[in-house]
Amino acid sequence: MSGDVGDNLNKTDQFGELLEAYALGALDAPERAALEVHLATNCPECVTALEEARWLVSQLAYTAPEAGPSDMLRGRLMKIVREEAALEAPRSAMAGAGKTAVPYWMWAAVAALLAVAIYTSWDANQLNHQMRDINDRAIAELRSRSKIEEELAAVRREAAILSDPASAKILLAGGQPGTTALQASWHAKLGIVVSGQKIPPPANGRVLQLWLIPKAPGGKPLPSQVVRPDADGNFVLLVPNPPEVMAETKALAVTEEPAGGSPQPTTTPKWVGGVS
Repeated sequence: MSGDVGDNLNKTDQFGELLEAYALGALDAPERAALEVHLATNCPECVTALEEARWLVSQLAYTAPEAGPSDMLRGRLMKIVREEAALEAPRSAMAGAGKTAVPYWMWAAVAALLAVAIYTSWDANQLNHQMRDINDRAIAELRSRSKIEEELAAVRREAAILSDPASAKILLAGGQPGTTALQASWHAKLGIVVSGQKIPPPANGRVLQLWLIPKAPGGKPLPSQVVRPDADGNFVLLVPNPPEVMAETKALAVTEEPAGGSPQPTTTPKWVGGVS
């Protein structure tokens, strides 16, 4: 009976490191075949040792961090390897020559842990990219929706000004023969709408700018908004908050100005219309 126990202990010593490597799938074909033949005998010590090795490998895998393998992580892993090597050295010396100081399973576990960490880092980066893309699209959608709402509000205000009988109608005649007149409607509360049709766009990126001419003697023209006709020469200019009230304004004028407009007229008005 005691002989059987001694034989089992010898077998466990013989296959100890192989069991650890076997748990990680790190054995070559001849070693794996020899070990599986022994395991088929249901050696209780080896079966128990294999279960422990597999448990340890599974625990190492679960400890993979959610971020990439930083320098601190690598340092901690190598510290564990060195500590295990220090503990293993006396056992290897007692077992005799030919035994490695660091078990195969430990190096394999470190490699597996780093691989999981790298994959997790890549996966997290992919998720971050996707989240940023969704966020950018959401912001673009909100901006687009906000712009559409602003445009709809402007169109409603324009329609209200043009259709309200309380709006004053102002004709802006061209200063040159053959120049198409502009139409303006001024509502005391809603603002001014100036429109034109078949108006040639100014050259060199210049714009049309509206001015309010005060009734007060010596009053300077008050700058208002700018516009460029479309490809067909049509435009609608909305001024929701005029810088002057209608009762204090003598006329409306339109000049050609540099892109972005000017704080004071730089050209002779092309269109002028008196405000009743």
